[in-house]
Amino acid sequence: MSNTHYKPEAKLKVSLEDVDEIGDNHVAGSWETPIRKDAFEMDDKEKVEKISEHFQEIMTILGLDLTDDSLKGTPHRVAKMYVKEIFSGLNPKNKPKVTLFDNKYKYGEMLVEKDIAFHSNCEHHFVPIYGKVHVAYIPNNKVIGLSKINRLVQYYAKRPQVQERMTVQIANELMASLETGSVAVVVEADHMCVSSRGVNDTHSSTVTAHYTGSFNEPAVKQEYLEHIRAGK
Repeated sequence: MSNTHYKPEAKLKVSLEDVDEIGDNHVAGSWETPIRKDAFEMDDKEKVEKISEHFQEIMTILGLDLTDDSLKGTPHRVAKMYVKEIFSGLNPKNKPKVTLFDNKYKYGEMLVEKDIAFHSNCEHHFVPIYGKVHVAYIPNNKVIGLSKINRLVQYYAKRPQVQERMTVQIANELMASLETGSVAVVVEADHMCVSSRGVNDTHSSTVTAHYTGSFNEPAVKQEYLEHIRAGK
């Protein structure tokens, strides 16, 4: 599929002085991932081809010899990894279908799924973010297949991300899918933009949380936090 809107020459002009002034003081502008309206007019095959071409140019500028057996396939491997794997969550076609079941047991207590491992990438430096997500909800008339919670976490993780945004996106998706107003999401993560560059702090981690409905009640929130801390 040809993308008539994609024009490499019409590059976004960014002032390097502005970038340097902002530094690491990044601010997310929206809870929605900033995606262009024409983002999916180009099919995956063409995206892989174009990214491969551009990544080859990056490697050449860095001074690498792409005739070396170890490097000559790298641009294609990186492009395929970007489109098919680590940034596949950008494409709404890859959004997992949520399987819901009637709450026949009339279960009305919290359901907690914790220690969901995820890998994402910081949208500011395109380096990994990795950690665990702890999710809970109090059902109404429907319950969700447990594996679908994991798949939803992975879907929102597999895109350039900000941890705060990912936390809210997961919570909002669960509320909408389950038609419940009571959801809790805690994300614990390590950021390689902190550990492998800049301040080079390999010991710190980041925790974000989002609570809705009954989880804003102190006793309910405390019970949830005790569940996710159990066994640690």
